[in-house]
Amino acid sequence: MMKMMDEKEPRVGMRVTCDGHRGTVRYVGPVPPTTGVWLGVEWDDPERGKHDGSHEGVQFFTCRHRTGGSFVRPAKAQFGVDYVTAVKRRYEDEGEEMQVSSRTVVMVGFERVRNKEMMDQLTEVCLRRCEVSGPGPQNQIRDTTPHVESLDLSGNLLASWEVLAAITAQLESLRELQISHNRLSLSGDPSLLSPAFSCLTLLSLNSCALTWTQVLQCAPMWPQLEELYLSDNDITELTRPDALLRNLRVLDLSENPIRQETLLELAHLPWLEKLNLSSTGFSAVHFSDASAGDETAAFPALKTLSLDDNNISEWCVVNELEKLRSLVHLSCRRNPLLQKEKNPETARQIIIARLGRLTLLDMRKVESDERRGAELDYCKMFGSAWLRAGGVSDPEKLNTHFLSDHPRFLSLIHKYGAPDEGELREQKPFALKHQLLTVTFLCPEDAGRKPIEKKLPESMIVQKVKGLLHRQLKLPAVRLKLSYTCAKLAGREIEIDNDLKPLQFYSVQDGDSILVRWS
Repeated sequence: MMKMMDEKEPRVGMRVTCDGHRGTVRYVGPVPPTTGVWLGVEWDDPERGKHDGSHEGVQFFTCRHRTGGSFVRPAKAQFGVDYVTAVKRRYEDEGEEMQVSSRTVVMVGFERVRNKEMMDQLTEVCLRRCEVSGPGPQNQIRDTTPHVESLDLSGNLLASWEVLAAITAQLESLRELQISHNRLSLSGDPSLLSPAFSCLTLLSLNSCALTWTQVLQCAPMWPQLEELYLSDNDITELTRPDALLRNLRVLDLSENPIRQETLLELAHLPWLEKLNLSSTGFSAVHFSDASAGDETAAFPALKTLSLDDNNISEWCVVNELEKLRSLVHLSCRRNPLLQKEKNPETARQIIIARLGRLTLLDMRKVESDERRGAELDYCKMFGSAWLRAGGVSDPEKLNTHFLSDHPRFLSLIHKYGAPDEGELREQKPFALKHQLLTVTFLCPEDAGRKPIEKKLPESMIVQKVKGLLHRQLKLPAVRLKLSYTCAKLAGREIEIDNDLKPLQFYSVQDGDSILVRWS
């Protein structure tokens, strides 16, 4: 069983665990008409509680949630162990199991330490859910694990930053600290605690019920911090971190209901390279300092942006992201915008075409061939709108609405050349008589093969065309490469590089020739 801290009387602010649930003591005293002492506990998980801290009309304490509180007898609560005791149990215990509250935790992936000399050499210590509540006897941490560089204290019973500082102050090599799933109060001047965190470069504070104001209040303690993880907190409104977090490179704000109009308060963090805004309700952004096609001064170093599981539904959001001068990695999975396209690959191609510097999209590398194909497809997809906007008569005086919707279109025209008007003809009705094309298949690298003429529906996807060719040409299981040409192209070939697109997408017309190559 976990050691009870009998030498200390229960007091308001202490952290406790009861039947595997953690909470904070908000009241100590009688609850009439019963006799004896009760603890009024606000649980981390409000579903564990029964009320808001009141009993029979009397408010004994308050909770953040109306069902977050309970009264428990002190004998049923446990108040944790000190750091050194937890380390010894965690790393010196002969068995493979450790009793934590009423649960059995199986220790996996760590070698047991058999003597003090080996413990002295530990550089990584994991005390996750080991119910650590304090440092223990003076200087014992420094004597026991002096070389720790990475410490995980997630899900423990730490009550305040002052208590945590009493632990970390003895770990002079500490660089990485995980204290997620704790509830830490701050009662004094945070700058006085900064020596205890002076070398810290990574801090994880996920699920700690923090507001952004509280984060900035604590930030003076972390002068060297480069990575800050704040997922699943109570962050709703951001304010500018003036003179704070100036070394920050990585910031995780996922799973916080952030007011998106406050996001630009982070725009001037000079070294921020990676920002996670997944599951924040993100739906729009506008960089007012830059017009379409220009670069914004906001987020000057931002390379990686995560926007998964949000409410993005308009392509103008993607256009705004193109203004970020350093953005090369983007993740935007499971957004309504992507559902507008029946084929997920089509949505991917449009994003690639709209974001010219992107090298990684949704954890998949953007190869040079994929970019070229996406940009060419994009030119065809919106080529008719470009023509209607005046693209042929004077490309430099395009309709401003079109340029706003497609800020990269002019640069793509300069890169690949203007699309031919015949290539961009309007889609015809889907009656079969309008869909059939007479196409000649040629094998330019095999002179012995005769041309094959076929009538195909223009809605036939490239993948099925390749299947037909396998059967007709009696080719082994090889990779086919298709392109097409016509009299208007004057010897120029157009690559057919997406198996899921119909022939109509590539503007293949009646009488055209499709060139077949294989490898």
